[in-house]
Amino acid sequence: MSALNIPQLVAPMIPRTLFSAEHEQFRQTARRFFETEIAPHNEKWAAQQHLDRNLWNRAGELGLLCCTMPEEYGGSGVDRLYSMILMEEQARVGDSASGFSLHSDIVANYINNFGNEQQKQDWLPKMATGEVVGAIAMTEPGTGSDLQALRTTAVEDGDDYIINGSKIFITNGYLCDMAVVAVKTGKGESEAQNVSLVIIEASRAGFTKGKPLKKVGLHGQDTCELFFDNVRIPKSNLLGMEGMGFIMLMKELAWERMMIGIICAAGAEFALASTVEYVKQRKAFGKPVSAFQNTRFKLAEMRSEVQIARTFVDQCMQLVLKNELSIEAACTAKYWVSDLACKVVDECLQLHGGYGYMMEYPIARAYLDMRPNRIYGGTNEIMKELISRTI
Repeated sequence: MSALNIPQLVAPMIPRTLFSAEHEQFRQTARRFFETEIAPHNEKWAAQQHLDRNLWNRAGELGLLCCTMPEEYGGSGVDRLYSMILMEEQARVGDSASGFSLHSDIVANYINNFGNEQQKQDWLPKMATGEVVGAIAMTEPGTGSDLQALRTTAVEDGDDYIINGSKIFITNGYLCDMAVVAVKTGKGESEAQNVSLVIIEASRAGFTKGKPLKKVGLHGQDTCELFFDNVRIPKSNLLGMEGMGFIMLMKELAWERMMIGIICAAGAEFALASTVEYVKQRKAFGKPVSAFQNTRFKLAEMRSEVQIARTFVDQCMQLVLKNELSIEAACTAKYWVSDLACKVVDECLQLHGGYGYMMEYPIARAYLDMRPNRIYGGTNEIMKELISRTI
């Protein structure tokens, strides 16, 4: 099956009720973009390890970037169901290369929620058009998810900060024009009170990027290391208040984890749809693979589990729209649905037989690309720890 042969999703057992006609109109725009401008070039993105830069501008032209941002800052002022649609349509074509959601729903949110008026005016309109690509830089070599152990420092020097340190596993890092960077400012009584967020332009002297990292999967995704060697930025680049970075990061993590749940639910649906199409066409012992009882039972199990995941994620989104989603529900959406998606992809690959291990088949790419969802956004083990604290 080629990248252009997008399978029809298996019909839901429980109809979805989240979306209006306006939402579905936006879905059609996003679908055309991913089907015509992203999916046909998967091999190219994997070879160069990032999208072509002009696709960011194209996505901006179509209104696919930062659409939930206020209209006065270049967005459309719409609800997060539009973000959900974009993530679902990306997953529907098996795209793991584009970093639009991180740019629009994580980086832009930090600036919109915590930035001052000047910062919003400076950055959000350019992010909405694709003129600026944004990244978020938290993780460091040796610290992983432990944000309180940051080593990247921001030292005051008059009206400036001097930034030294490095970050790793940074999505959109290679193409980014600016990054929101977690740094240690070092004035608080506890480590958490020493964390601040600053905006650093990629054009600043001393800001360098490593080559795109060679990953097990996500081959087309732009991921690299960032290095800061005496990078001088004005104090006006501080996002929010000094020492409030940890609180800001914690506040935004619930939505980031919800995003992973959305992507994994849609990814599981894509894997199932691809597999249903394959087993109906592939023959073994003179009959379609879909005719064997084992195949039918496996598909029945997966369809049921995928529907359970879909129902939970959609219900969580109802709560997101009302700003009522609990931390534990977001953690559950992240850990349970990402675990399920990895299980579904593994089962689907098995039903493909040897062809499932060939990179020309979408299920092989999905097998590699789905796995890190159990790690980023906080490992699934951390999710269980957070859920346990609420019991």
